[in-house]
Amino acid sequence: MDNNHQLATFAGGCFWCMVKPFDEQPGIISVVSGYTGGTVENPTYQQVCSDTTGHYEAVQITYEPDIFPYEKLLELFWQQIDPTDPGGQFYDRGQSYQTAIFYHTESQKSLAEKSKQALAESGRFSKPIVTPILPAKTFYPAEEYHQHYYKKNRAHYDSYHVGSGRAGFIERHWGEKHAK
Repeated sequence: MDNNHQLATFAGGCFWCMVKPFDEQPGIISVVSGYTGGTVENPTYQQVCSDTTGHYEAVQITYEPDIFPYEKLLELFWQQIDPTDPGGQFYDRGQSYQTAIFYHTESQKSLAEKSKQALAESGRFSKPIVTPILPAKTFYPAEEYHQHYYKKNRAHYDSYHVGSGRAGFIERHWGEKHAK
């Protein structure tokens, strides 16, 4: 990446639900659904869902830090997940649906650690914040049908976002405007 564009990688459970909040924000160049953190090269969705690859479902964001700084990405990330759930996210259970922040630079690591500490100290959650902060590994884009799923399959996406419990959780902890 050049100085004008940087990468951020977040695992927040189902990657379908992690694209929309970041997509089409000022300074966001692209949001790609994919797999990272594991050991299998070029994994398929079926392999990742089997919890045998070590991969997380994740999104990789290319952004302009002068317009949308990493701190703002972290803030938005925390507002999309249950950071206290070590077993997955909402309806989706298993290692591939666990949360994580994958840092690409030491600066990102430091900022992520500070934001995690601030969230833990905020009193917003009664349980400990368990989302790990891990070094970025190779990111494998998911199959095309997963990319921008919220646009391609709006009705199914909306039903899943609500039915999984994610929308209600976000509204309870962050307010209605964040749950959309």
